[in-house]
Amino acid sequence: MKYMLLIMADAVDENGGAAGCSVEDWVAYDKQVREAGIFVSGESLADLVTATTVRVGQDGGRIVTDGPFAESRELLGGFYVIDVPDLDAALDWAARCPGARDGAVVVRPVAGFGG
Repeated sequence: MKYMLLIMADAVDENGGAAGCSVEDWVAYDKQVREAGIFVSGESLADLVTATTVRVGQDGGRIVTDGPFAESRELLGGFYVIDVPDLDAALDWAARCPGARDGAVVVRPVAGFGG
């Protein structure tokens, strides 16, 4: 079953990365996920200042603003999609993720629509 691991950082460093996680931590985790044969996809997101938010107003018009302006102090830093047997396995991989140390990793099943 496929699960998305949403990597939520409590804080970011001056380079826009998760505070408290080194590049080596991420390289090691990425290698483990790939070598385990569970990697489906994943990306790190660019610095938060590059974000743009789009909403549609009551009149149907598009409203575009700079930044995510989330109502949360957590910032989405990236994601992995993994293919593992069950939720317990997904939770185990989420706990190994460097982003879980200084933030959180949200684990969600990927909905399988269609064939």
